[in-house]
Amino acid sequence: MKPFSKRSLLLSLCCAMSLFAQSAFADLDQLRHTGVLKVAVYNDMQPFSGKSGGIDVDFANALGKKLGLRVNLLPFDAGENLDDDLRNMVWKGHYLGYGPADVMMHVPVDRRLMAENKKVSIFAPYYRDRVRLVRNARAIPDCESVDCLVGKRVGAEKVSIAAMVLLGEQGGKVRDSVKIYDTAAAALAALKAGELDAVLANQSEIESVVHGDAGFPLSDLFFARLPRQGWVVGMAVRQDDVELARALQAAVNEMEASGELAQIFAKYGVTQVKP
Repeated sequence: MKPFSKRSLLLSLCCAMSLFAQSAFADLDQLRHTGVLKVAVYNDMQPFSGKSGGIDVDFANALGKKLGLRVNLLPFDAGENLDDDLRNMVWKGHYLGYGPADVMMHVPVDRRLMAENKKVSIFAPYYRDRVRLVRNARAIPDCESVDCLVGKRVGAEKVSIAAMVLLGEQGGKVRDSVKIYDTAAAALAALKAGELDAVLANQSEIESVVHGDAGFPLSDLFFARLPRQGWVVGMAVRQDDVELARALQAAVNEMEASGELAQIFAKYGVTQVKP
């Protein structure tokens, strides 16, 4: 048998890589042929996604149904930054062989992020989240500034925007009042149990636990390092997957118009704040 030359081996490798790329990045017709839509969702991002499901999980399944596709979820841990997440889960795949997906949920619709990630298309904004304060009305009857938190028991999630601004606001004015928890859900549970007077967290996290209880009202506090309008999330596909993006956008528009998307949010106690 004639041995492979280096040139033949290189050509074979290139062909294999080409076939892999074609299978990894399927256009809409290919997706309909396979009948599967691979959707990337974050691990441990309640109330949007996690082991017990969430808004993004239900949303993804509804989108798959609209497109006539079965959804295959690809849960993943957040990377060092969003550029890593988009590379690993949308346009390239993780070096360990996990991914990429056909679409990624819960991607910030941000101009700078878009400009820095030319290989993806970020579109279909479906929710605006923001950091808010929830308080025990008996312990803190009113709160219009961080002054109301001095000397109180205030919870926040570790390594979160809420913890960062609480600990650093006005030179650490309320730092001694802050207690850090592993998750926002744990801090909110402590609030409801009477172990805290207030919690700073994302509105979606608060609503999913408090469920509109009048004893735990929400307040808007100004923090210099936080955008007043919060942030908007949408989804992302590979830049070349134009037909898939159009089909997903059309499905989102239909769900918005029918109220189906708002119902998914309501299932988890969250009000869908439209961008």
